[in-house]
Amino acid sequence: MALSGLFRKKTVQDILKQVAKNEADGHNALGKHLTTKDLTAFGIAAIVGAGIFSTIGKASADGGPAVIFLFLFTALACSFAAFAYAEFASMVPVSGSAYTYSYVAFGELIAWIIGWALIMEYAVGNITVAISWSDYFTTLLQSGGIHLPQWIQMDYLTASNGFKDATALMQGGKSYDNLGRGLQEAYTAWTTAPTIGSFHFVADLPALFIIILITALVYRGMKESRNASNLMVIVKLCIVLLVIAVGVFYVDTANWDPFAPNGVSGVLKGVSAVFFAYIGFDAISTTAEECKNPQRDLPRGMMWAIIICTILYIAIALVLTGMVRYNELNVGDPLAFVFDKLKLKWMSGIIAVSAVVAMASVLLVFQMGQPRIWMSMSRDGLLPKKFSRVHPKFKTPSFATIVTGFVVAVPALFLNLTMVTDLCSIGTLFAFVLVCAGVLVLQNKPEIPRGKFKTPYINSKFILPVLMIAGLYYAFAFNNKATMAFINNDAQTYDATTIITSLNKEESAKVFNYLESIDVHNKTAETADLEHLLSQYQDDDVKYAEVVKGLPISDSLKYETGFSLFKHKIPMWIFLVVLVGLAVWAFRKNLSLIPLLGLICCLYMMAELSVWNWIYFTIWLLIGLFIYFTYSRKNSKLNFVEKI
Repeated sequence: MALSGLFRKKTVQDILKQVAKNEADGHNALGKHLTTKDLTAFGIAAIVGAGIFSTIGKASADGGPAVIFLFLFTALACSFAAFAYAEFASMVPVSGSAYTYSYVAFGELIAWIIGWALIMEYAVGNITVAISWSDYFTTLLQSGGIHLPQWIQMDYLTASNGFKDATALMQGGKSYDNLGRGLQEAYTAWTTAPTIGSFHFVADLPALFIIILITALVYRGMKESRNASNLMVIVKLCIVLLVIAVGVFYVDTANWDPFAPNGVSGVLKGVSAVFFAYIGFDAISTTAEECKNPQRDLPRGMMWAIIICTILYIAIALVLTGMVRYNELNVGDPLAFVFDKLKLKWMSGIIAVSAVVAMASVLLVFQMGQPRIWMSMSRDGLLPKKFSRVHPKFKTPSFATIVTGFVVAVPALFLNLTMVTDLCSIGTLFAFVLVCAGVLVLQNKPEIPRGKFKTPYINSKFILPVLMIAGLYYAFAFNNKATMAFINNDAQTYDATTIITSLNKEESAKVFNYLESIDVHNKTAETADLEHLLSQYQDDDVKYAEVVKGLPISDSLKYETGFSLFKHKIPMWIFLVVLVGLAVWAFRKNLSLIPLLGLICCLYMMAELSVWNWIYFTIWLLIGLFIYFTYSRKNSKLNFVEKI
């Protein structure tokens, strides 16, 4: 087969004919139950979860009250992407989301890549939410006096890594009681877990429980899933509104000064955490075939979900940062924390219950989206036929739903929350980038039939270059130090925790003796905790740099330099190079501004993720390409059409 066969495309007309055929004969047809209200509820169910109940705390601690601008920026980026999704959903109202849209815009190979990325997005997203649900659920049980063994409520990687870090810190003089709560729990889980040889059996069993429960509900039917989702959305919206209504009476406006304590860099520091709070609205597009009027309802459902959730996020952020100082919010359960701090125990209990409900509703939407991606890929021959099997009674993709349960449940027992959160974000952003690019590719092709919704056209020919010039002016005029450090790859000093956890016993002794020799406040007489002794200097950047420079250890343990430092900047350099290419493309082809801005914003947020996420994502894509070239390419239905 010729190389051009890799980019063979499906036409909108053929897709619509196939859907009509499925509906006419009743085979492989999904039940149509959803309206705009249901889609909006699904969107809120997916979005109002980890963002409200967890990540908003860390983002607020980094950015202060000005974190509301980060929520606005992320909402704007998602809205740009939502316009592109809505246009495609109106044009191609079938299950498959970005996978199906890419098949029309770019061809089979790119469609396979995005479909494979979406599998990762939904699977990893489900794992993330299941782990978070487990954390809230076990905390709720503990507040009721039920204490599960630590080794059945924590994943293997967290326990293993936490044990190593805790051991290193205790070797450096820190006592067990002075370890952070997370490290204490990890150390306990690892040391109390049953062992088989050298293997410690640590597994997150509550996460397994909720995945089995939600998978059974999704398998049972869309109507049941819709009803459960709507009920859970009502519950958590009532709780969020109660938090705002009660919290507003405890707001002290003095806590909003300074409004942006760490400047723009502090606000942007939480970009990946805040973006994770918004992912999930695209799962709405996977339900296109189950909508009563997809061309009208899908665009409306997406937009309403983003608008409502953004208003809630901003209101919550202002209330939280008004109730307590921003720097106290770096906790895993910020809502419960602030009310607990203000002695409102009854509110903390209500929030704990609502968090369990909120996480379950997010998991429901994510667990519903992935089987429909697999079903669409199976229909095209890219996956085995079993994945497109629709249950004759429940009208759901039955086999794909069961497989999804296994794919999510097993890793949830063992994987680390931070790792899966970032992987989910990069997979989602990649999908957003391709959907926005797809709209740009198709904008000037008159042969493509258009749906009822079309993104408003604004010519970006001159606007994008002007925006780029403004960005360069800001970088060199107002942020020159950080910009030059980025360009010159200046060495960066490790923080105290990183330095201390990397030392062996002999090096720890040398560092303690040095800190003792420069200790003018006699702190070393009070404690032998190296991390505490070194971190006391971190409030003053100049003093900390001076102390670290004098440490009697190798420079490689004190500074990150050379390629070790540069590799973390590779994603941002990729973004900058692509940005120049996009400016040229926009100038030559008069590209539409809204999807172009969506592409740029999402690509920027990808660049903010660590290089390790890019590496893991690339490995995942390579595995997908292996499957494509060994199975999917020759079994593709378009392959058989070409041969005929």
